[in-house]
Amino acid sequence: MMERKNQYVLITGATSGIGYELAKLFAKSGYDLVIVARNHEDLNNKAEEFRKYGVNVICISKNLFLPDEVYSLYSELQQNGISPEILVNDAGQGVFGKFQDTDIHREVDIVNLNIVSVIILTKLFIKDRLPKGSGKVLNLASIASKAPGPWHSVYHGTKAFVLSWSEAIREELKETGITVTALLPGPTDTDFFNKADMNDSKILQDKDNLASPEEVAIDGFNALMNGDDKVISGIKNKLNAAMINLTTDSMAAHRMGEMQKPVTEK
Repeated sequence: MMERKNQYVLITGATSGIGYELAKLFAKSGYDLVIVARNHEDLNNKAEEFRKYGVNVICISKNLFLPDEVYSLYSELQQNGISPEILVNDAGQGVFGKFQDTDIHREVDIVNLNIVSVIILTKLFIKDRLPKGSGKVLNLASIASKAPGPWHSVYHGTKAFVLSWSEAIREELKETGITVTALLPGPTDTDFFNKADMNDSKILQDKDNLASPEEVAIDGFNALMNGDDKVISGIKNKLNAAMINLTTDSMAAHRMGEMQKPVTEK
């Protein structure tokens, strides 16, 4: 029999991709869940699935592009006496194309989702957990955090922020009982690329190169539970990160641009 932990995990972006797989791992491990996404129907369907593991599941529909909704999310938890033991910041989006051509309003939304919502939610979580002396944070960075990303520049920039900031606050929190872990997947077989209008990118031409979200989630889950500072998911991505570390930023940007540009570009 699975042992109930009687602890809540708060997961954003929990209805698809890596976030969904992480939620399933936590449910299988006996953690109660607070799952957050925009779509009510998706939330309710996934909640029914997770409850089959014998855990409590709370659904909260919020638009995390809007900072006020991030504040209200945590406020609702506190009003209901819920203090999550673990926070998983999974929700994130990108937009594909040259920066000169992409929609600035969409890019501001992406910065709000990938950075602003993450720092607000993490701040509220940390302030809640500090008096309790325990807590774990898992932030979805990306292998994209390691190199400039032509054709996907805003997304790469947001993930570089998430990685740097995660490592900084981890150091600040090292005597508090709260750990911060960054998960760095590479290209993964999720709906991310479709939402980013990225299906014409060269990086997607060989679907066999995409990691499974389940494998990425397992790597993130294990690193979080071990209290690791970060984990690069997948051997190929570890090699890519090592190569990036050995090259100049301009060389890394050129290589990434060649990998990510549309198939129609020479």
